[in-house]
Amino acid sequence: MPLTLYYHPLSSYCHKVLVALYENGVEFEKRLVDLASEADRAELQARWPIGKFPVVHDHARQRDVPESTIIIEYLDRFYPGPQPLVPEDWEAALEVRLWDRFFDLYVQGPMQRIVADRLFSAHGDLTKERALLTTAYYMLERRMASRIWVASEAFSMADCAAVPALFYASTLLPFPGDCGHLSAYFERLIQRPSVQRVIDEAKPYFQFYPFAEAIPLRFR
Repeated sequence: MPLTLYYHPLSSYCHKVLVALYENGVEFEKRLVDLASEADRAELQARWPIGKFPVVHDHARQRDVPESTIIIEYLDRFYPGPQPLVPEDWEAALEVRLWDRFFDLYVQGPMQRIVADRLFSAHGDLTKERALLTTAYYMLERRMASRIWVASEAFSMADCAAVPALFYASTLLPFPGDCGHLSAYFERLIQRPSVQRVIDEAKPYFQFYPFAEAIPLRFR
């Protein structure tokens, strides 16, 4: 295999990269990292001293590529599939990168802080995090009123970012009842074979998610 993915099947940022890999049929092998294992942590840190996944090791180029967005850009450049996930057109690519950042910063960001609060029993004030998610939901509702995909005419890196962000965020704060366009967009994402594969692979691990009880039965 030309690539090795250092990952965990419960990780939202790993889901983002897995969707991209499956979308374009890129061949790779998986290295599941158990952060509770000192040996696994050391192996990951040898690739990326920050010690966070996902990280891709490109055997052909002897290069380690960290960070989900950078990995997808790298895949598009060196392991392209039939459909580019980042458009060649500069304006279109800028839009994709903007919405990729939107999901990582303004959906995944507050979502992960809420999850960490429960994981570590911090019992902090999460009003701002939930308000930010609500703002993001209504921005997406307006955005998706006349669109199929969030950033371009075709499925893109921004949609890869949307998958785990919306999947996990919706277990913490369900989509408002008047966000029909957002809900329809989420259903389109869920129906993609690449996304279904990622969710199926994650099912055995959902029991370890701090809000496991909020995952809809259809995904368990």
